[in-house]
Amino acid sequence: MPIDANELTLDELAIALAPAVADSAVFDGWSNAAVDAAAQMEGVDPDVARLAFPGGAMDMIAAWIASIDRDMAEALPAPALDAMGVGQRIRAMLVFRIEALAPRHEALRRALAIMAMPTNVARSARLGWRSADLIHYSKRAILSSVYASTLAVFSQDESEEFADTFAFLDRRLKDVANFGKFTARFKRSDDERFSPMRLLGRLRYPAR
Repeated sequence: MPIDANELTLDELAIALAPAVADSAVFDGWSNAAVDAAAQMEGVDPDVARLAFPGGAMDMIAAWIASIDRDMAEALPAPALDAMGVGQRIRAMLVFRIEALAPRHEALRRALAIMAMPTNVARSARLGWRSADLIHYSKRAILSSVYASTLAVFSQDESEEFADTFAFLDRRLKDVANFGKFTARFKRSDDERFSPMRLLGRLRYPAR
C-alpha cells in the first residue's frame, strides 16, 4: 500500500520510507538517489521525501534504525519479553535485529562505513545507546558494545545463514548474567571489540 505522506509528520514519513531507502542504498548508496527511488516505490512525491531527511545519509540511517526499533517492539511485546529470562530476552531482541538487517546486508555495510566517519561517530554512538535502551536499559553499556561488535562481524560474514555471526553473539552473551566475568572476558578479546576505523578499513566498497 502506498504511503500517504499527507497523514504523516516528516519524522514519521522518514521512518515509513526508511526500509525502502535501505533497499535502494544497496545500489545507490545512502544518497538522495536512494530517497528518490524509495519515494517512487512508495508513491510519495520525491521532493517531499527529501524533506524527511534534511541531514542526508545519517538521517536516512537513523530513520532505518528507528524503523527496526519499531518493528522489534511490535514483534516482541512486553508480555512476551517478561516471560523470558534476562539472557533469553536480550538474545531474542538482538537476533531479531540481525535477522531484520540480513536482507539488506550491503546497505548495512555502507551504513556502518558512514557511521564510522569521524564527523558521525558521536551521533552513531547515541543511536547505539538508544537501541540498547530498548533492549535493556540497565545493561545498555555492555549491550551497546555487544551489539556494535556483533554488527562488525555480521557486516563481513559470508557464512551460510550468517552462522558465524550468531556463534559470535552467543559467545558474547554466554556470561550475560554475570557481568563482572563478562566484561573482563570481553575486554581481553581485543580482536572481537568494535573498532569503527578497523571496520571502515575492512569494507570492500566506498561509502556514499
